[in-house]
Amino acid sequence: MRKLLGLLFVLAPLAVQAQPADWQKKWDETLAAAKKEGKVVVAAPPDAEVRNTLPAAFEARFGIKMEYLSGRGSDQANKLRRERGAGAYTVDAVVAGNQTMFSVLYAEKMLAPLKPELILPEVTDGKYWHRGSLWFADPEQKYILRIFNTVREAFIINTKLVNESELRRYSDLLNPKWKGKISFLDPSMAGTGANQAALLYTLFGEDFVEKLFVDQQPLISRERRQLTDAVLRGSYPITFGAEDGEIERLRAEGMPVKAIFSLEDLPGVISGGNMVALLDQAPHPNAARIFVNWMATKEATEIYGRALKMVPARADVDAASFMPPEVIPKPGVNYYDIYSYEFTTVTNAQSRRRMREILQKQ
Repeated sequence: MRKLLGLLFVLAPLAVQAQPADWQKKWDETLAAAKKEGKVVVAAPPDAEVRNTLPAAFEARFGIKMEYLSGRGSDQANKLRRERGAGAYTVDAVVAGNQTMFSVLYAEKMLAPLKPELILPEVTDGKYWHRGSLWFADPEQKYILRIFNTVREAFIINTKLVNESELRRYSDLLNPKWKGKISFLDPSMAGTGANQAALLYTLFGEDFVEKLFVDQQPLISRERRQLTDAVLRGSYPITFGAEDGEIERLRAEGMPVKAIFSLEDLPGVISGGNMVALLDQAPHPNAARIFVNWMATKEATEIYGRALKMVPARADVDAASFMPPEVIPKPGVNYYDIYSYEFTTVTNAQSRRRMREILQKQ
């Protein structure tokens, strides 16, 4: 009897070890329920490459279809407003920029807490993230997950028509030589253009911004594709707001385009790219949980980062294998973060209102 008890005592830890960890059990149950739901509906950016690669990778990994709703953040937000006003809830999760996330989805209480739904150890363990923990960008630290952190360019030039040495400071953009040669993504609309204008407004003041946006007679567009084409053709050889991923691909193919990062009067600037959030009353809640967990993994952040040229905030992704060194944040450098909640909801919002008034003077 003593021998039997001794044997049971020895085997007991092995029996405990054989049981799946609590996270594994929860994950398996969630995945099984998600497969029964059959799909997840995600509102995300309109980039062609990510639109093709992300759903395919998700379905290959889990056997669950991803319905990818492609559109600009402001358009996605307006669509969600209309649907919810009619009592319809068709979208599970959102991948979007700071203004859509903070000023609309979070402000209008469309989001469900994301933090409690993160299950995978490779997501929740701080050792996998450069900052040592998950990066929740909202004030309550539980709704909006930041998974990218990229050093942003000041602007992009056509190297056949613009000599980089002529633009050492932002004030050089006011040279009459560049009148009618600069293009901007509309700074009066939420998004990248507003982020860039708010930064200029904050750093250099209203007089500088008015001279740049009015006196220099720039092209103002709401289409990033138009800005990309304009700088490539040379009709507007200096541009703010072109498609980053497309510009990098064109540069790699030998096209005469280059992103300018270093200016004498500009501190290093970082942005969070696209962030992840769960919508409340999701029609496919289990598939939504699987998606947001996966979106924060090494696999998904690398797929997305490669497609949209963003640097994952994860420490286990070799960003240098697909991103130029200029855009990878360096340890110990104090960057100006244009994706912080305060910059977006206070500085950016004030600037955007003033920019609308300034643009009316064109």
